[in-house]
Amino acid sequence: MRVTTDENAQWIRRFYPRPDGDVRLVCLPHAGGSATFFHPMARMVPAFADVLCVQYPGRQDRRDEPLIDTVPELADRVFATLLPWADRPLAFFGHSMGASLAFEVARRFEREKGIVAAALFASARRAPSVHREETVHLRDDDGILAETRRLSGTDSQVLEDEELVRMILPVLRSDYRAAETYRYEPGPPLRCPVVALTGDADPKVSVDDAAAWAGHTESSFDLRVFTGGHFYLSDHQEAVVREITDRLRGV
Repeated sequence: MRVTTDENAQWIRRFYPRPDGDVRLVCLPHAGGSATFFHPMARMVPAFADVLCVQYPGRQDRRDEPLIDTVPELADRVFATLLPWADRPLAFFGHSMGASLAFEVARRFEREKGIVAAALFASARRAPSVHREETVHLRDDDGILAETRRLSGTDSQVLEDEELVRMILPVLRSDYRAAETYRYEPGPPLRCPVVALTGDADPKVSVDDAAAWAGHTESSFDLRVFTGGHFYLSDHQEAVVREITDRLRGV
């Protein structure tokens, strides 16, 4: 799959370009999320890292594009999009569904190109080998909105705006379908370091679920537990950025 320059610009957002950065940090958002979720983090990351935030189809300026509702297809598209950026070391930070996607993209780089990521940061997501049957994507609209409110992943004012809700519901349903139908296919562990990050009160990810990421790398593994729920990241961005930059400095 070849990606044109225009397509690359659709997928990749560089809010604070650092063309001379030593490493590229690829940030992949959660179900229903967009590249702008990582705007504050991109600003905090030191200049040695060029932050690439992935924008999935179907949201914001890509709202008229067809949605992609499987992790493997998303991973194929993101992998192809990132190939021109792989002239420098790549690290991946994925939040929730984005962590599963980051894992699959890192696998593709190892398998297809022999490129080992500088690190994989898996945030608010159980390890790929830990499966639970989930069916939020099969609920009616009210059921999907109730789950979104429970996780506090979308501004409550947005959910009170009927026009905005109509716009985001197809995206939420599609992304939940992708996250919930994802099935890990056993294969060689990654060769890059893996850091799992999670909230101690996350209703979807236990600490043990996060710790199981250790089985998906033959390199080093670390677990970082923060106070908070599924979106602990919103309250701990500075600490998370320190964790990332400490790992990537000097890569």
